[in-house]
Amino acid sequence: MSSTITSTPSTGNSVISSTGIGSGLDITSIVTSLTTAAGLAQNTQLSDRKTTLSGEVSAYGTFSSALDTLQATLTTLESPSTLAGRTATVADTTVATASATSGAIPATYSLEVQNLATAASLSSTPVANSAVAIGTGTLTLSVGGVSAPITIDSSDNTLAGIAAAINAAPNNPGVSASILSTTAGARLVLSGTATGAANAITVTQSGGDGGLAALVYDPAHGTTQLTQTQPPLDANFTINGFAATSASNVTSSVISGVTLNLIKPTVAGVPTTVTVGDDTAGAQTSIGTFVTALNGLITSIQSLTSYDPSTQTAGPLLGNATLESFQNQLENILDQVKSGNTGAASSLASLGITANTQGTYDTASDTLGNALNANLAAVGSFFGGTNGIATQLNSLINEYTQPGGLLDSINQGLQSSLTDVATQQTALNARLATYSATLTKEYNAMDTAVALLKQTQTYLTAEFNPNASSSSSSSSALSSGNVSTGG
Repeated sequence: MSSTITSTPSTGNSVISSTGIGSGLDITSIVTSLTTAAGLAQNTQLSDRKTTLSGEVSAYGTFSSALDTLQATLTTLESPSTLAGRTATVADTTVATASATSGAIPATYSLEVQNLATAASLSSTPVANSAVAIGTGTLTLSVGGVSAPITIDSSDNTLAGIAAAINAAPNNPGVSASILSTTAGARLVLSGTATGAANAITVTQSGGDGGLAALVYDPAHGTTQLTQTQPPLDANFTINGFAATSASNVTSSVISGVTLNLIKPTVAGVPTTVTVGDDTAGAQTSIGTFVTALNGLITSIQSLTSYDPSTQTAGPLLGNATLESFQNQLENILDQVKSGNTGAASSLASLGITANTQGTYDTASDTLGNALNANLAAVGSFFGGTNGIATQLNSLINEYTQPGGLLDSINQGLQSSLTDVATQQTALNARLATYSATLTKEYNAMDTAVALLKQTQTYLTAEFNPNASSSSSSSSALSSGNVSTGG
């Protein structure tokens, strides 16, 4: 507490004043209590309002997140051709592997591989070691019609230096250089990075001291100082007995919608089989993911709109019209029966997807699998296309989640209300601060007045009863209503 010293001109005595000292009251506590009481009702109202609004913001966030999760699973289901995907398998996976797009046509093919596509490889004559100087000048490397001059000077004229210069060249046309050290010595090995007959490597040299001539490989002009240890070749293979070639061992231009990855040649006269079929397993996985996300959304809505009578606890969106409307529209879509789809793809129930007592959906995997195997295209059209339930669900969810959509508008309204609550709270705090300051001033004035009265009492007691002890006069309290005058 702060203290001040004031003077009483008529007596010349000083009065020491400190909050509560004169009256004996705890003014700070009194002012705090009165201020709290004055703002209690509105503070409680604003706090409750903020809690409710914050709870709704969080609840709508939970709902929006569940919608996003479900919507992410609809991409595959919306397109019948995407759901009705294709698989491609090779009987002998040591010979080749395969993959297929949804455009591939189910069929079986015979594959025989004569040789794989290879990249060119050249090797130099051995020298004692990689530190032996070869020469200076310009080496020009060419691959598939693309050439690049590489300058070699005295700083990198060794076998190792030349290899490093080739690898570091920013205009390298597709050649990697390495050093092969054997009992015969060290060799420079040049390997093409691309396979195919069109990607042959040639090496020419010019200028310098002429030592780079030992690295020339130019068959067209009869100069082959390097040895070609691996010629560049196209892959040669047959599909159903028809010859095909490819510059790469990965080709997608032979069977429509199918990519082949050739691994090794087949035994002559012993082809392997490539089978293109419906990807029912992938479709079943996609549908299962959809059902899981759907159940997550339903469970989320149930939790947000629930009421527990035992604890009398309500979900933050109990009775909310937005969620009730969405739930009704969701049920209407899920309950649809496609009259154009007969048999095992006319409804969710026909696919083995049925509602349980908890309001979520169970999936009979055998029933779903049989429906997919029987007519994958029909299942695809049930979920996808213009009137597919996945398409309808996506449109419904977009109404709620898109920018400027229903949830966006609701969230803006809630945030505006929270801002308003904060503004009201700030204004209330300012009023209470003013009220507290006013009370403090008034109580301090009273306290000062009481202190002056006590001083007067002490003075009068001393004047009329000189023999009274100071301790007795000090103990006289105005609160008793008695003032001793002596006799």
